[in-house]
Amino acid sequence: MDNTRVYRMTFASVYPLYINKAERKGRTKEEVDAIIFWLTGYDTKSLQEQIDLKTDFETFFAGAKLNPNVSKITGVICGYRVEEIEDKLMQQIRYLDKLIDELAKGKSMDKILRK
Repeated sequence: MDNTRVYRMTFASVYPLYINKAERKGRTKEEVDAIIFWLTGYDTKSLQEQIDLKTDFETFFAGAKLNPNVSKITGVICGYRVEEIEDKLMQQIRYLDKLIDELAKGKSMDKILRK
């Protein structure tokens, strides 16, 4: 599968969609940010820099320091089991999608962040 189009999407264009999805379900931007911080190692300042620079997903995840507990993220997203996705970049993108989905479905932050 050619994932080039997904990799070239800017994080800044998808970030508001994550927030909207969460807020429609009664969750907050702060919770979305906490998930992104936990997954990527970014903080408020570095996340805002990524948004301002309009970095694509490939660059966004290249600069991330993935949480050592990402292997605990399991389940299905977009019809694929995240733990079985062979393309590492696509797996990282789907990890983020999965965590945002869990937030929107009402899971507690402790469970989402695999503490």
